[in-house]
Amino acid sequence: AISWHGHSDTEIMLEAVSRWGIKQALTKFVGMFAIALFDREERKLHLIRDRMGEKPLYYGWCAGAFIFGSELKALRKYPGFVGEIDRDVLALYLRHMAVPDPFTIYQGIYKLQPGCRMSLDLDCAINCHNGFMPNAPFSINGLDLSRWWSLRDIVESSQGSLITDEAGALEQLESRLRDSVRLQSLADVPLGAFLSGGIDSSLITALMQAESSSPINTFTIGFHEKKYNEAEYASSVAAHLGTEHIELYVTAKDALDVIQRLPHLYDEPFADSSQIPTYLLCSQAKKHLTVALTGDAGDELFGGYNRYFWVRKIWNKVSWLPNDTRRLFAQAIFSIPSRYWDAVYSLIRHLLPSSNHLSFVGQKLHNLAERLVNIRNEDELFLSLVSQWTNPDEVVIGASEPLTLLTSGNEWPTLPDVEHRMMYLDAMTYLPNDILVKMDRAAMGTSLETRAPFLDHFVVELAWQLPLNMRLRNNQGKWALRQILYKYVPQELIERPKQGFGIPLGDWLRGPLRDWAEELISEDRLCRDGFFNPDPIRSKWLEHSSGLRNWESSLWTVLMFQAWLDTGK
Repeated sequence: AISWHGHSDTEIMLEAVSRWGIKQALTKFVGMFAIALFDREERKLHLIRDRMGEKPLYYGWCAGAFIFGSELKALRKYPGFVGEIDRDVLALYLRHMAVPDPFTIYQGIYKLQPGCRMSLDLDCAINCHNGFMPNAPFSINGLDLSRWWSLRDIVESSQGSLITDEAGALEQLESRLRDSVRLQSLADVPLGAFLSGGIDSSLITALMQAESSSPINTFTIGFHEKKYNEAEYASSVAAHLGTEHIELYVTAKDALDVIQRLPHLYDEPFADSSQIPTYLLCSQAKKHLTVALTGDAGDELFGGYNRYFWVRKIWNKVSWLPNDTRRLFAQAIFSIPSRYWDAVYSLIRHLLPSSNHLSFVGQKLHNLAERLVNIRNEDELFLSLVSQWTNPDEVVIGASEPLTLLTSGNEWPTLPDVEHRMMYLDAMTYLPNDILVKMDRAAMGTSLETRAPFLDHFVVELAWQLPLNMRLRNNQGKWALRQILYKYVPQELIERPKQGFGIPLGDWLRGPLRDWAEELISEDRLCRDGFFNPDPIRSKWLEHSSGLRNWESSLWTVLMFQAWLDTGK
């Protein structure tokens, strides 16, 4: 019998490793973790990160020593830490709004990738920097970097074991989701859920409420700008489910107050602007909760992003057009400001089936037009859609953008169609480097714990056994999740165009945030700092501030880097 001294996860995990060894123990762990384990007998240090990358783990070589930690700010405290900014990685950041693993913004410092384990001999730890490659698998001089859990293996093996019985698949999926929600609802502290009124958060909330004998607490963010406000939808879902619901409305002043905290909170440049409402939501929820469940990962696992069903359609319509014709077509779209496209769409929207309704049409048309000119296939179209700057090498002085999983097709799994490839790449890149970073840092910054039931690896593995038409059907994503949700929430409360967790950033940059932005990206400031070529940035800023184009996302990447520089790194 085991004599427990406490009830912590750490004690249980140590006992598991002691009984079964690291390799077998890891297969039994469920949930999020970042582990540093020293084996005194073998004189080895093991760094291990959870399957999907919910928790961060940084490492590198500094002043002759191997250093590691769960925050970059901890590594910066090490004596002799130089912190030289990696301009090549800065180009990657401009493209993706976040620094993708295994890189960090600093030269010689890396992120351990999701599902990976690094083992190194104590006597070798200070001698491995030269020639080290941060991508698993890699082995040199007593250092071994490997994947203990591989989404690629899951994805490839699932293609031979797809579930063809839809009713059975839905029953199995609902059961696994309920198990995950039940497990992640275990807590001896106040518990609740984030509710936007969308598919993912509504389903998690519904299952959570079904497991509870009393009303659960739910929280949402609202905006006074109507086209961004989803609070009314969340309120309707909460009323139907009978939760104790709290709304927080965000203003530009709230955003400006939060912006000052973001560089310290995120440790390195991070430019997903929904970081602002996410932080405010966590801050509000912490007044009532200690743990909150989220709907994160529903989009990547079950086909929730619009690009999953638009990329193939768009490519089929434009692939036969010569580049010159595409360029003329793009120029015609650009000639009409996005707000006028929105006005035209509002006049004809009622003529279209509800499944084809879209939000922010003008901005999406401009984004599409910019990307149509030089793409050669569906995969390049996807890459362009997830890029904020098309050619970041031209923006960052002295940069040469490194290859990543998104740009190196040699590391992609064998999959039958572009839709599956997009979902896999999003799950490997956008999810751990953006979505999970955004939530984890915002929550930890307010002492709130968040849990994502969709990331239970049993749910992840089952999701990849669903045929594509159980994810994408009738011009909509997440078909399987919708069928389960309709058992708990009426369809009319859910069905609307996908909006995302956006904020009126473009309007704020032209208004209350304009002076702050102008100071950070003035030509004098950009030249003085020496990281960016001012011309493309100033060009976008002038077009944006005049209302001709909406460059909010591209500009936000630069603004967040500049704000991060101002904190003294």
